[in-house]
Amino acid sequence: MIKLHDKYFKPFISAKEIDAAVSKMAADLANDLGDEIPVFIGVLNGSFMVVSDFVKKYPKPCEVTFIKLASYEGVKSTDDIQRLIGLTQDLTGRTVVIIEDIIDTGKTLHEIHRIFKNEGVKQLLIATLFYKPEAYKKDFKLHYVGIEIPNKFIVGYGLDYDGLGRDLPEVYQLKTTQHMTNLVLFGPPGAGKGTQANFLKEKYNLVHISTGDVFRFNIKNKTALGTLAKSFMDKGELVPDQVTIDMLSAEVEKNAGANGFIFDGFPRTNAQAEALDKLMESKDSQINAMIALEVEDEVLVERLLERGKSSGRKDDANEGIIRNRIKEYYTKTAILKDFYSAQNKYYGVDGFGGVEDITERLCASIDKL
Repeated sequence: MIKLHDKYFKPFISAKEIDAAVSKMAADLANDLGDEIPVFIGVLNGSFMVVSDFVKKYPKPCEVTFIKLASYEGVKSTDDIQRLIGLTQDLTGRTVVIIEDIIDTGKTLHEIHRIFKNEGVKQLLIATLFYKPEAYKKDFKLHYVGIEIPNKFIVGYGLDYDGLGRDLPEVYQLKTTQHMTNLVLFGPPGAGKGTQANFLKEKYNLVHISTGDVFRFNIKNKTALGTLAKSFMDKGELVPDQVTIDMLSAEVEKNAGANGFIFDGFPRTNAQAEALDKLMESKDSQINAMIALEVEDEVLVERLLERGKSSGRKDDANEGIIRNRIKEYYTKTAILKDFYSAQNKYYGVDGFGGVEDITERLCASIDKL
């Protein structure tokens, strides 16, 4: 995801997909025109990248030029396009191909047809890399279309948002939902993760999603996903990642207006982390950080043994079991540390000291996001 000025944009069309579309358009046009030498005309500012690539891929001789459409001096409305800048050559009897970066309402196309009406061209063809059929309001034929897209605002590959984004080699779509803060919270047994999760969700107005709680809710209420998960558990099998992701997706959907989420207990593997990334991308969002509480093993053992005395939990009363749980945590977390570090999203926070001190350190990391 990228930020241009005050808005966020998510990946939409890759450079590879764009390259394939431009290649096909160029090949189709060359096949249709045979040995005729066309004049390619790009409409500035947006078309400079697609025209450059189009001409390089066109396998036969051609000419190329650029024009710009503008309003008369003193006309305030940008809807009143009436003046052509840059057309100087005689096009009488020539085949002219207008290469557009994008056609949506067709307003610019209408002006192009009006202006070229008196140029005496043999034929006027229209080629556009991107086309928004939902927005198109004109009757002019589009002869070559690269990629049809929904009526959403996009930037990249020549298209801009208030001057920025034209240089991007791929295309991004405007993120329409509010900016969210989504955290993966990790901590070894005894690190105080549950206590800190409660503080963080209150301070940042986030929704705390505990995988264990979600499983228990679905199984207890006999939802379709809960029943499916239980069928695997009853056979002693691991619940497939997709079932867990579907449960989490439902929780995210229930809280669609949230400022963000704290994911607790998931992911545990790289495959799960990748699945979570895809889930958040489908919700127009992303994981901002993995926050991991870091505490020395001996401190953890001491804390858990004390907790075992007061809570009566058997797994907190046996030092051997405690050390195995801590070892298992590090084995799993080490993998995810590498995953999120590669995205510059891993934040290790000192989990030793008083509850308030630890909260301050966590908040300091989150506030930097």
